[in-house]
Amino acid sequence: MLFSDIIGQAATKQQLLQSVQQNRLSHAMILLGPEGAGGLSLALAFSQYVACENKQAQDACGMCASCIKAGRYIHPDIHFSFPVVPRKPGDKPISTDYMAEWRQFITTNPYGNAYDWLQFIGAENKQGNITANECNDIIHKLSLKSFESEYKILVMWMPEYLGNEGNRLLKLIEEPPDNTLFLLVAENQEHILATILSRVHLIKINPLSKSEVVQALVTRAQAPEQKARQIATITSGNYREAVHLLQQAEDDYYELLRNWLNFIFTGNRVNLQAWIENIASPKMGRENQKQFLRYFINLLEHSLRLQYMDKSQLGFSEEEKDFAGKIQKLANLEQMELIATELDNASYHIERNANAKILFHALSIRLQYIFKKKRLPIV
Repeated sequence: MLFSDIIGQAATKQQLLQSVQQNRLSHAMILLGPEGAGGLSLALAFSQYVACENKQAQDACGMCASCIKAGRYIHPDIHFSFPVVPRKPGDKPISTDYMAEWRQFITTNPYGNAYDWLQFIGAENKQGNITANECNDIIHKLSLKSFESEYKILVMWMPEYLGNEGNRLLKLIEEPPDNTLFLLVAENQEHILATILSRVHLIKINPLSKSEVVQALVTRAQAPEQKARQIATITSGNYREAVHLLQQAEDDYYELLRNWLNFIFTGNRVNLQAWIENIASPKMGRENQKQFLRYFINLLEHSLRLQYMDKSQLGFSEEEKDFAGKIQKLANLEQMELIATELDNASYHIERNANAKILFHALSIRLQYIFKKKRLPIV
């Protein structure tokens, strides 16, 4: 993978490039960033850049023998470690056993998370781990001389899955063989062994900006721009979640919300019931229902920002900006807080398999009470 293939992250790319160009390459680094920000993609591009035989100012050449092998994830000096599960009882698997699946996964889903990977390999309810056997295999691999590249590189994805067995790697990380590079990619700092964290150079990765997610959805996923903006607003810089939502969501959240509130305000019970039947249908799905509620919460937040910001900075379509302005006129701050709390509670109950039809019916009644400034019914 090349740096040019990665969405955004210009500052981190430059930091990594300069570490090589200025001969300040740390032998052990951890790329720490939230899900969907591109940590794994950065590690893949950086490992290819380090191995490249004809480095350019801003990227690997992409054409030398090392780049071709690295781009296909078969370079003999770039090793991978990641969570795995036993294929059958009694197995003691290591990452090498899953390399064919791993190459396919990172080729098709480089922004995926650990859940995506474990489902990809058919883990079902099994817990993935980076085991003691894996640590021993890493020690063995990195004790050998490099085959082609100047560096031996280990890309460990999700070191959060290392148990105390990870302490086996401490001596190797602290006193590695010459020209050995440890490149860890993590999402949750609190779940990483403190003994490892204290021995690596930390590089923090920020979430993607909304404009970067919008552009990526439009150019890479061929999403309509208005839909891309809606999804980017909801997903807060998480490209993995944005793609997942795009694949599942066929409904226009703006139209859904506009119709819902119209039926609530006009007291149109027949159409409101039809709306509830639609959003509660299996076709919509729980994930889509949660994202719709999150979209409404974001619209409430933006309606508040209208008081202090230029409309052009909100990132919504013109219809949505006007709609946010109307909500501001219909509900004061206290009412908006109550609505947001109800929406958040509803999302919580959807996650726990509440009956969607009953939930949205009750939510509609409670929103009607809030807009009319009546005391909410106790349930």
